[in-house]
Amino acid sequence: MTADLTELARRNLLEVFAERDPEKRAAAIEQTYAEQVTFSDPDEVVVGRRALGEKAQRLQDQSDGLVFSEAGPPRVAGNLVVLAWNLGPEGQPPVASGVDISIVENGRIAHLYTLLD
Repeated sequence: MTADLTELARRNLLEVFAERDPEKRAAAIEQTYAEQVTFSDPDEVVVGRRALGEKAQRLQDQSDGLVFSEAGPPRVAGNLVVLAWNLGPEGQPPVASGVDISIVENGRIAHLYTLLD
């Protein structure tokens, strides 16, 4: 179960929020999140896969030339997964960092919280 949870956390970061191709991102969203997923960050709360995909696209549009990377391994406690991340130019120090906190239900991320450092 822990491996499945860490895979979901990595997919969230690398196949959804780091993915620039909208079709690949949409496929990953279908596999990763509950239909009525809630996503919360300091700016807003969105509900549903479509809204989460739109949020990911807006973040991509704002971060041209920047890439997400893991800042450490995922940590798991029960159905909660925490994954620290960095955002910056490839091979350069990050310009932003934070942590994603995922709550998994029925094998999919049901709630996702992003905190910025």
